[in-house]
Amino acid sequence: MPPSSSPDPGLRSAAAVDAEIRALLEATGGWLWGPTRARYEELRDEWVAAVRDEITTAA
Repeated sequence: MPPSSSPDPGLRSAAAVDAEIRALLEATGGWLWGPTRARYEELRDEWVAAVRDEITTAA
């Protein structure tokens, strides 16, 4: 199946996810333990997906 040229409407922009990651790190002083670490990993994965989507859309 060919890749779609339209962005996934369910994805937030990489910039929006990055802002949330930065806020999380600032709120925790950079220490990521337990649920905070899990949330960071979810956001990281969402950020990677958003970057890939933006690159694919730009190409």
